[in-house]
Amino acid sequence: MLRFPCLVLDHDDTVVKSTPAIHYPSFVETLKTLRPDVHWTLEQYVCYNFEPGFEAMCRDILCFTPEEMAFEEAGWRAWSAAHVPPAFEGLAPLLHRFKARKGLVCVVSHSSEETIRRDYLRHFGFEPDLVFGWDLGKDKRKPAPWPLEQIMARFSLAPEQLLMVDDLKPGWQMAKSRGVPFAFAGWGCGVEPIRRFMEANADFFLDRVEQLEALVLEE
Repeated sequence: MLRFPCLVLDHDDTVVKSTPAIHYPSFVETLKTLRPDVHWTLEQYVCYNFEPGFEAMCRDILCFTPEEMAFEEAGWRAWSAAHVPPAFEGLAPLLHRFKARKGLVCVVSHSSEETIRRDYLRHFGFEPDLVFGWDLGKDKRKPAPWPLEQIMARFSLAPEQLLMVDDLKPGWQMAKSRGVPFAFAGWGCGVEPIRRFMEANADFFLDRVEQLEALVLEE
């Protein structure tokens, strides 16, 4: 038996290198139009996504109106449709071996379901067993626990049979709220404040994909 029968994976900067390739450059373009006096580095952008989170960043720091939020989302969707971010090295063989042992691969992400399924087919040749993306709305997207509840109900799994793998706080919050073990995807995050938080709070602090492989394929 697998130690964790179900992997619950974040997508951005956990499976694919999408913040530097898609999210940050598309956001920079948005700022040029909506807040031309605001100039954030990639690290600042990642830190704000960690705390207070993307929606709060837009609402409370940048004070985007609903119309401006719609403009930002439209630009992000266009950029996402036009670019396929690279996958982190080592994930393809890990996921293939995990699936070969009848493991379940579910995705809980702030990317769209369409983008997630496209990236999995492109990089891994299969689609996840379940996908919970941005389009579900605030009450059903992480850090709300709804995705984990759906996964456990669908596959009759206990919390300890899941492993949530993420590089940011919403995934950790979601996992903690339902007693699901959490692994920090450190290979996708080099920002020190985030790494310090995860080192103190994650159940598993992983710096390399190989460490995840050793963890989930341990029987």
